[in-house]
Amino acid sequence: MTRADLAQADGTLDVFEQLESEVRSYCRSFPVVFRKAVDWTLWDTEGNEYLDFFAGAGALNYGHNNSMLKAKLIRYLIDDGISHSLDMATEAKERFLQRFKEVILTPRNLIYKVMFPGPTGTNAVEAALKIARKVTGRTNVVGFTNAFHGMTLGALAVTGNKFKRQGAGVPLHHATIMPYDGYMGAEVDTLSYFENYVKDSGSGVSLPAAVIVETLQGEGGLNMAGTGWLRGLAELCRHYGILLIIDDIQMGCGRTGSFFSFEPYGVEPDIVCLSKSIGGFGLPMALTLMKPELDVWAPGEHNGTFRGNNLAFICAAEALRYWEKTEFEQAIGEKAALLEGALQSLIIRYPQLKAEWRGKGLMQGIAFPFEGMAEAVCAAAFRRGLIMETSGTDSEVAKVMPPLTITKTALERGLHILGESVAEVANQFAAQTVPTVGTNQ
Repeated sequence: MTRADLAQADGTLDVFEQLESEVRSYCRSFPVVFRKAVDWTLWDTEGNEYLDFFAGAGALNYGHNNSMLKAKLIRYLIDDGISHSLDMATEAKERFLQRFKEVILTPRNLIYKVMFPGPTGTNAVEAALKIARKVTGRTNVVGFTNAFHGMTLGALAVTGNKFKRQGAGVPLHHATIMPYDGYMGAEVDTLSYFENYVKDSGSGVSLPAAVIVETLQGEGGLNMAGTGWLRGLAELCRHYGILLIIDDIQMGCGRTGSFFSFEPYGVEPDIVCLSKSIGGFGLPMALTLMKPELDVWAPGEHNGTFRGNNLAFICAAEALRYWEKTEFEQAIGEKAALLEGALQSLIIRYPQLKAEWRGKGLMQGIAFPFEGMAEAVCAAAFRRGLIMETSGTDSEVAKVMPPLTITKTALERGLHILGESVAEVANQFAAQTVPTVGTNQ
């Protein structure tokens, strides 16, 4: 029996099946009960060990129970440090703000005001949309095909995924979806397409307050914006007085190599959304960064009970130690090259799968044109003790996103398991005629 079979045979998932909502998803992909986690390894209640190529959907860039962050958190708790404070001033928040300025903003010549909008990524996006509309006095916001920005109504309105959007239950207004880079084929300049809508008085599209974009679409299929395209988008926004919002919730904090994913592009967004790994330890935390002249909020105009998560502030400040020197970013680059080489080798080894490499940094994957193949690869990997998920609106990409702190040895071990899993699925699909996934990129 497989690990998943053992868990189900023992009835360990009964409580979840009986009491938890049908909306649960990840526990269906990984049907065991987890008990313990350290760095890039998890254990279930049966003692089975799993290598993590999932990293909490990007919330665990520094691994599970990172010892450096855990020591700071435990000390803070032992000393009766404040855990909840709304947006009152605390030592923990003060230290984080100082550290963030010293380690991240100043060395990059970035000047942003820091807003704590609430502890989740969708909170950061909602705040960004609200302040953009308040500043400009305009209501329309442009999002892009295949984008994912969160599950609340404003964020869903600028999300491209039809399945996620229909869950809103109401019409999603005041947003326009435009084609992302490459969406209409390599020969089509989607920026010209977008600009025609902006400048044409007969287009039916109002001048947007803002554009919100991901440099690499994590949930949308690992589609990456080209340098020329993103720079062109930034110039278009400047020309027409549109605010540029970059959603770095999953791609920030080093996931693509640099701390901010937009750094290599040479653009400076008006607003930046951060969450997931900004808290360091996996504790809920989010930031909306904005240029100082955009900070026109009235006190309390946007608030939230849990925006003062001091436990996250403690870990977030300590996690910035990784970014004080260049070695950490260099190590990410080396592991990213190792990962790309392994994925490209698999694609070459199995040409019948017609697979395609996508991604950047430690957010890479293999896109399969055959329906269900990426899901089958991830399921086969889980049976072998490797946790990874799919990406894309049709779940067409088998995605690899381990903790940034993973060792090369552990990364190679996981890639070996992935190789075995791809081989298994290739053999299963060889004798079958399977439908292809509808291409949208």
